[in-house]
Amino acid sequence: MISSQRQHLILSRLRTRGAVRITALSKELGVSAMTIRRDIAELADKGLLKRVHGGAVTTSTLLAEPLFSVKSQMDIGLKDAIAREALKYVSPGDVIAIGGGTTAYVFAQHLLESRRSAGITILTNSIPVAELVQALESKDVEVIVTGGVITRSNSLVGPIADKVVASLRVNTVFLGTHSVSIPRGFLMPNSLEAATDMAMMDIADNTIILTDHTKWSSTSLSLFASFEQVSAVVTDDELDAESIAATQKLVKELVLAHQVERSEGSEQQQ
Repeated sequence: MISSQRQHLILSRLRTRGAVRITALSKELGVSAMTIRRDIAELADKGLLKRVHGGAVTTSTLLAEPLFSVKSQMDIGLKDAIAREALKYVSPGDVIAIGGGTTAYVFAQHLLESRRSAGITILTNSIPVAELVQALESKDVEVIVTGGVITRSNSLVGPIADKVVASLRVNTVFLGTHSVSIPRGFLMPNSLEAATDMAMMDIADNTIILTDHTKWSSTSLSLFASFEQVSAVVTDDELDAESIAATQKLVKELVLAHQVERSEGSEQQQ
C-alpha cells in the first residue's frame, strides 16, 4: 500500500472515530508503527490532523468529542498512573462523584479494586462507571446515576442530570477535562457536559481534576472550572517544565504521577 493510500485511510478513520491509535492502525493496515508515525507526522504538517501521545486526533476536536471506545484505548499508561495517584483523595465510607470520560473511568476501576472503596457511595453521570459498579460481586458500593442525554463519551448530561445532581451532596468530585487553558482553567467541547460538570462541582466540598499532560496543548469550547475552584490537579510527569511552573502558580495542588509499575501487594493496600 502506497503512502497516499495509507494516509487517506488514516484520515477516513479519523472522520468516523474522532481519534486513532498508532498501534491499532499498524495492525489494521499491516505496516510498522514507525510507518504510521511517519504518515501521521506528514498529515500533521499539512494541518490535516493533530498528533497526540500514542496517536492522532482530528483537527475538529474543538467541537467534536471522540467516541469513548476510541479514547479508552489512548494513553492507557498515563491514565493508570494518574488513577493510582488520585486514590489518596478517597477514604472508606466517602460519598463521591465521578464524571464522564476515560481517565475518570480508569480511576473508578482502580478505586473499586482497592480497599478505599469500602462502603462508599458514587454519584456518576458516566454510563461505563455505573456499569463497573453494577458488575461488582460485592455490593458494598452504592451507585447513583444522574440520567440525562447521552454524549459521544457515554456521559449523561443536560437539565435532567443537572436537576438530580443539585439535590445531592458529595465529599469529593473527580472530573476529567478535554483541555487545560492557562490562565483560564478547564474546558470541554460539549457545553451541556460542561454545565453538568459545573453542577457536580457545586455540590462537592472538593474538586479533583484528572488529566494527562497532552490536555495542556488541546483546545476546547466550554469552560467548566477555573483553577481557583479546583482543590487539586492530578496529571503525569511528562508535563513540560513551563506548564508545571505556570500551573503551580494557579492551582492549590499539582500532583505529578509517575508511570511506575506497582506490585500487586501494594495495590491491595491502597
